Amino acid sequence: MDKKNALRAGALAAGTTLMMLLMSSPALALARDDGDDPGPGLSVIQTLGLYVLAPVALFVVIAGLVMALDKSHKKKDTTSSNITAKGDAQATKA
Repeated sequence: MDKKNALRAGALAAGTTLMMLLMSSPALALARDDGDDPGPGLSVIQTLGLYVLAPVALFVVIAGLVMALDKSHKKKDTTSSNITAKGDAQATKA
């Protein structure tokens, strides 16, 4: 019974992969479409700056703003800060 399920899963995966490859074949075409006008390619530095450095910098800016504008550290717990405990109670004998 185990082999039957494995065979079924393999056939499903192979069929799905084959259908995806057949449907995506026009994406791999070398012929240009009408009106297609690609711009110049990006250099390695431009690619790293656009897809690595810019998102990291944006994350740092947003995290810095959140930390700078966070007001939760200014809140004080007023219920326990005004209680003073004295330890000079004495036990009485009955």
